[in-house]
Amino acid sequence: MFNEVENPLVKVLVDMEYEGIRVDMNFLADYSKELEKDAKKAEESVYQQAGVRFNLASPKQLGEVLFDKLKLDASAKKTKTGQYQTGEDVLLKLAVKGHQIVDDILTFRELTKLKSTYVDALPQMINRKTGRVHTSYGQAVAVTGRLQSNNPNLQNIPVRTERGKEVRKAFIPRDDDHILLSADYSQIELRIVASISGDKNMCKAFKDGTDIHTATAARVYNVSEKK
Repeated sequence: MFNEVENPLVKVLVDMEYEGIRVDMNFLADYSKELEKDAKKAEESVYQQAGVRFNLASPKQLGEVLFDKLKLDASAKKTKTGQYQTGEDVLLKLAVKGHQIVDDILTFRELTKLKSTYVDALPQMINRKTGRVHTSYGQAVAVTGRLQSNNPNLQNIPVRTERGKEVRKAFIPRDDDHILLSADYSQIELRIVASISGDKNMCKAFKDGTDIHTATAARVYNVSEKK
């Protein structure tokens, strides 16, 4: 493993780190202004619905407004320090119940985090000589054996929301003669499990090109895959 896989990989990773990746600073600058504008809009909407201005970044003040003033949840839980819990999981449950103010709070949090963590931070990490970002790759950090990206962490760019996906547009080829190519294994771990176990149903699903999760759910719930 060390001689045939890990050691030869060192040279490849060194080349990758040295090469870096180009970042579109103009795009990030424009996107930062857009995020700031939309975050401010969400923040003002929260104040309007709350009927009071407060520090939206303060969990203590936020909890008091949501649960003492607006009484959104009579059974709201508190932390050991005596303040209300206002984590994302708590807010998401309230959002499902149709509280618009909670939706606006979640939007504010998402936009401000995107802005500070990625959009405003990435330009600060661009190497002045190369004009690119040079992340460091760790071979022996993740327990799963996958590479880890650090300073900056380029594996952590959000993809779950449309706003988060926009950040990825900032990574561009070095010039018009190059392109960025995205490639991934198709459910590699499950395919390995199917191969090692020889499970007939799993193997058949992969050979037939069926979605493995659909096939599994169909067997678990004893319904057809179409349902």
